[in-house]
Formats: sequence, C-alpha cells, structure tokens
Amino acid sequence: MLQTELEHLYTESKDLCIPVEFAKTTTDLSLTPAQESYLQTIKQDSSLKAGEVITLYNDRGNIERVIIGHNESEPFFTLGESYSKLPFGHYQLPETLSEAELYQHLLAFGLGAYQFDQYKSRDKRPVLFFLPQNIADKVKQALSAHYLTRDLINEPANALNPDNFVTQIRAELSGLNVTIKEIVGTDLLKQNFPLIYTVGAGSKYAPRLVEIIAEKENAPALTLVGKGVTFDSGGLDIKPANGMRLMQKDMGGAAHMLALAKWILQEEWNVSLRVLLPIVENSISECAMRPGDIVKSRNGMSVEIDNTDAEGRLILCDALTYALEKPCDFLMDFATLTGAARVALGTEIPALFTNNDDFATLMMQKSKEACDTVWRLPLHKPYNDWITSDNADISNSGSVPYAGAITAALFLERFISENKVPYAHIDVMAWNIRNRPGRPKGGEAMGLRAAFEALKTHFNC
Repeated sequence: MLQTELEHLYTESKDLCIPVEFAKTTTDLSLTPAQESYLQTIKQDSSLKAGEVITLYNDRGNIERVIIGHNESEPFFTLGESYSKLPFGHYQLPETLSEAELYQHLLAFGLGAYQFDQYKSRDKRPVLFFLPQNIADKVKQALSAHYLTRDLINEPANALNPDNFVTQIRAELSGLNVTIKEIVGTDLLKQNFPLIYTVGAGSKYAPRLVEIIAEKENAPALTLVGKGVTFDSGGLDIKPANGMRLMQKDMGGAAHMLALAKWILQEEWNVSLRVLLPIVENSISECAMRPGDIVKSRNGMSVEIDNTDAEGRLILCDALTYALEKPCDFLMDFATLTGAARVALGTEIPALFTNNDDFATLMMQKSKEACDTVWRLPLHKPYNDWITSDNADISNSGSVPYAGAITAALFLERFISENKVPYAHIDVMAWNIRNRPGRPKGGEAMGLRAAFEALKTHFNC
C-alpha cells in the first residue's frame, strides 16, 4: 500500500492534550500578566497571521495553551501548516466547535502533514491531535482518499506503469466487495475499444481498460470514468522537455476516480457503483499512432488523429460510450485533459463542464463549503465547428488555438449527447506547483471533496 500511515497524526485520548485556540488578534485572548509580558517580547503588534503559532507557558515553564492565527481567506485550512509548526506534543481543539468544524480542521491538519516518502526518508514529527470517536472514521476515510490520490500521482512513471497501476488498484480495493475486470492489449480490439488500444499501442506496456463493479439491487447507478495515462510523451507530436517533465501526473483522473470510489464504498452509499479506468502509456515507437490517422471509435464515429498529444479524450470516449451501454443515473469523469483549462483558471482550479444545471449549482456550492474550488465553463455548442474534420466524423484537436478546454469537453460530449444521463466532466491539474496550507507541492487531489459532497447530496446518501 502506498499511503502514508495515519496513526501518527491522531490520538484517541485527551490525556495530556494541550488546548488549541484560534484568534485573529492577541487582543481577543484572555491572558495572565506574565503571558501578556511574554507576548510583548515576541510580537510587535496584536495581529496574527493565518496559521501563525503562539505558544503560551504556565509559571512552571510548561506549554499551557497554543494560539493559532485564524485563516480568514480559507478558514478550512487554518490548521493546514500546524503539523510542521507546532511544538512536539498532543493537542486538542476547543470543545465548543461543531462536529462539522472539527471535521474540517482535523482533516486540514492531516492534509498538511502529508509526506511522499517512498524514495526519500522524511522525519515524522510527534505532533498529534485528539480525534473524537464520533468523527474518527469520517476524517480517516477522507484523508485516506486524498493520500491515495496524491501517492499515485507522485509515483514516478517507471514505478507506476499500466501493469503496476492495476496491481495498486487491486491492493487498494482488497477487502471491499467489488469485482475487478481487465481488458488488455489486443483484446481491446476484439471487444471494440479501438481508441484505447490505439493510444497505448506505442508502448511496451499493454493498454487496458479496468472495470470495477460494486452493484446494489434497486439502487441508483453511478458510473465514474478516469483518464489513466501513466506517462504522456505527446506521442509523435512530442512534447518539449518542460512540457513532459510532470507527465507522470497524466493518470491523475484515474487516481481521483479510484480514490472517490473507495471513499464511497467505505461510506456504504446506497448506489450501484461502476468505475471505468482506461490505462495506457502514450509512447513513441513504430507502433505509435500518427498524425492524420483515422480510427473508428467504439460507437462507430470516425476520429481523425490531428494531434497525438490530444490522447486523453481518445481513451475517454471509448470508456464513456461503454459506460452508457449499461444503466446509469449519473456519469462523471475526471481527467488531466488540457493545458487550456490551466490558462483559463490557473493551476489550482479545476474546470467543470456539465449538461445539468442543478448539479453545476450543487457542485459549486459544495466546492465553496469544502474549500475545494471548481469553476464551471460552458459547453458552448458553436465551438463544435472547431473540431470538425474534412475526412472523418470528428477531429481530436481544435482547428484554432483557442478554447481548448471547451473543445475537448465538446469532443467528449459528442459520445454521450444522445443519452439524457446527467454528466459532469472535470478537467484537473492534479499537481500543486507551490506549497500552500494543507496542500504541499506535488500530486494533489483537486475537486475530490467537492465531487464527493455533491454526489452524496445528489444521491441522498
């Protein structure tokens, strides 16, 4: 299992726990004369920066309480840097906080404590928070989902190739009541998944479609699809070196969907769950797809390969077609699909596309509550003109250098548009390019909390 141990972050006992308080200024605090004098020696003004830690001592020189500066812009992440900033010890949040507030703060603490230590040893700091029993499972399951997503994305491509990715999937879901199926290599052609096969044909690792099924009778059907390109060279339309450097993260969509599925299964939602993960490596060889190739997709639509670096939408469209061949009440995909979405929204905000206005409103609401921002972009139908092809039904790349995130979403929509199923596509960076409270640099779960909470409300779970 890749995930960092969670036990070193929380304690089940209140014994010897140091009280933690939140404040915006030191004037908000009730202090002894000695503590006031001490504060005057360490601070020039009364304001507290977000996440700032002030340690107050009793007359015996022991830590009596800790004050942490309230994060006004992102209250969710007030404890996001506490793991690295607090003195060693056990801590307890105020008992006056609601269950929802405790959950958010303790989750943020755990998110900030994440370390990817598979290849470089890192010190575990003995900083623990008291975790009340009534929210312990909820916090640990949420944290586990985020850690799983980050761990998989952070794994280098030589360690997480299509073969090894499937091994990790099976390990993560062991013990849960699921069925896992694989269609591998030329069997993809035999079973009519031509685009998944075509994208992965240039690699020594066989392309595959992984299907995870957890059926429940008389329950609404939820299908999740995740892009799983374990490394993207760009193919024959090769990326420049700086564009290729982080392409281990191109399986981030599959990582999100695996983690979301596991989280849903642990919470035992009343849904019939199905997960489809097309997993390939986009490499260069004599077997690689070429610009100008035309391939028929699973639904019979012919696709011109205008650009071999627009490969994610190709593997997704076969999977989306397959998804709707079985009963489905909601369809969602996550994908590290376009640089254009990053140009539009920056690296930290996933782009949401959906054919359902009610779900868009719900997703935006939950993203705000969970401090997990997503932003809706339009499925602007006139831009379909930009993915037309002279020789095929559709092109995998836009004919103009504009609105790339929208044309990619429209490409996907063409494979589900005849079906009236509510559908959401999330175009995600899956990588932090800087350290932020609760969100260290590296692989990141973006939109995961928002999607979880939105789907939970949508299905009344």
